Amino acid sequence: MLIDTPMALAIRALEILFAWSLAIQTLEFLRMGTATASDGLWSWTLQRADIPQGWMRRVLDGVFAPAVHRVHLCLRLAAALWLALSGSSLGLVAGLFASNVLVLIRWRGAFNGGSDFLTVVVLTGLLIAQVVGAWGDVVLGWQAGLWYITIQAITSYFMSGWVKMLRREWRSGAAMTIFLNAAIYGPLSPRHPLRNRGMALLGSWAFIVWECCAPLALLNLKLATLFCGVAAVFHFLVFWFFGLNRFFWAWLASFPAILWCATQFQ
Repeated sequence: MLIDTPMALAIRALEILFAWSLAIQTLEFLRMGTATASDGLWSWTLQRADIPQGWMRRVLDGVFAPAVHRVHLCLRLAAALWLALSGSSLGLVAGLFASNVLVLIRWRGAFNGGSDFLTVVVLTGLLIAQVVGAWGDVVLGWQAGLWYITIQAITSYFMSGWVKMLRREWRSGAAMTIFLNAAIYGPLSPRHPLRNRGMALLGSWAFIVWECCAPLALLNLKLATLFCGVAAVFHFLVFWFFGLNRFFWAWLASFPAILWCATQFQ
């Protein structure tokens, strides 16, 4: 069975957005450098103590040597560009998946929370698509991969909303002011609208309701488009106030999958 046009467009959009997100992450890692001093961002002398097996530490000592690690990151960047230009393949995706595992080990599991989570999710979805497709059913592979990404992303929004609802500071609106006071442009000015308890309460509950209603986005394409549009604004505001640029692009990479899955109920 041939891949139809809507699925092909969703796949290509996902590959390009994800490649861009991965490239930004990799450039950030390269910019940080590969310092080996105990106070360096990329210090391996401290993190290696987390590895209990001696043989594994010796292997990773070589993998995370500054020069080797820099070559790894350069190859990761080249692979991301290749993904954007030529699309995914089993070898390319498997290599990026292995690379990402090494980066996660290097950062004790995660460097930037949500963006790392979505990076793993999208890579896993791409790997599912390629592995199933390698057995002969390309369409089934992409269906499984796109649905995997969508379910993980939608569930993440939903759980985030319910966690907020269970926390008193979010229900009261206080969390909005607390977080924004700690933002890169914080603290809020005395006359800022979110200093007003009513505005903070409205904003807080708007986020709670929107995230809790995330599964409804799958009912049809219009709802999915609206949901993704609001999500894009939300993630951009997070970037604007907290400087989390990789957060914005990592989540946007999941939107093509969500939009395609929403069409399957029409």
